[in-house]
Amino acid sequence: MIHSLFYQKDGTIRRNLTLIEIEQAYKSSEGVLWVSLEDPIAEEIHGLLHDIFQFHPLTIEDCENIGYQAPKIDVFGDYLFLIMHAIQPGFLVDKLNIELNMMELNCYLGQNYLITSYRSSEMPCIEKVRKQLELNPIILEQGADFLCYTILDVMINKYIPIIDAMENKMDTLEDEVLSNPRQDVLQNILDLKRSVQTLRRITSPQRDVINHLSLGTFPQIKNRSQIYFRDIYDQLVRLHQLGEEIQEMATSTIDIYLTITSNNMNEVMKILTIFSTIFLPLSFLAGIYGMNFKYLPEVEWQYGYFILWVVFIGISGGMLGYFKKKKWF
Repeated sequence: MIHSLFYQKDGTIRRNLTLIEIEQAYKSSEGVLWVSLEDPIAEEIHGLLHDIFQFHPLTIEDCENIGYQAPKIDVFGDYLFLIMHAIQPGFLVDKLNIELNMMELNCYLGQNYLITSYRSSEMPCIEKVRKQLELNPIILEQGADFLCYTILDVMINKYIPIIDAMENKMDTLEDEVLSNPRQDVLQNILDLKRSVQTLRRITSPQRDVINHLSLGTFPQIKNRSQIYFRDIYDQLVRLHQLGEEIQEMATSTIDIYLTITSNNMNEVMKILTIFSTIFLPLSFLAGIYGMNFKYLPEVEWQYGYFILWVVFIGISGGMLGYFKKKKWF
């Protein structure tokens, strides 16, 4: 599906243009043209990206590709091609689970136009900016580069509640490890660490892309817009640093978990060793009097059985007292 709007110099906005009107708006070089391809079919991609804008075939191939592609920025003459990643709507963030599903956004940025393309039925940042333009179309007066900034800024802001939820969950898991270390808690830590790694793997190259846009090396980015891209870059740096801190906390918490479980195991082994040590002389005595010899002097004793029990109890009590004195338990 193709959504389009054209902001003209007189302040009027034309929406849902035909392909012919899109081509006329593109060639007029006046105003700002925004075309959004929502889960486009092959005919829409070919008719718009290839026939009208004549973008490079490699970029069109990237738009058609449904597999994972790393965030990047490519320069093709008078336009830029960007691949960025957003959080898919419906991600699960609660006390127990954090699930990350990434969604790719492709952008063509020219002097007077912005083309966005994505392979899903919805893109939250696109929908939000579209609603913002209905209330405040003055955004389009700033140019296509500022429109691109607005979309990317909304996209990156979606990462903030995710990283905050991860940080809160890590604090909760750390408390659980200290109070009651369990196997399921360790699994939750490992899952969280994996989610943070996924997030950092996405934000790291996007940080580099935004940094390039903020340096003023591309004529498509006007000087007044560079500071806004720098603001997005600062947010990504903060997100990346928070992700690193959470990973370090996860690693430290795993070490704490292993230390606690190891100490608990040592305590168990110590108790078992004490019992084994106590029963060693008892087993020795029981073994002697359990031998199947015909003549055992003590067998005929009237109180031999009770005397043996007194010896057993005495030995056990004496050894326990000695261990206690040595503070072995």
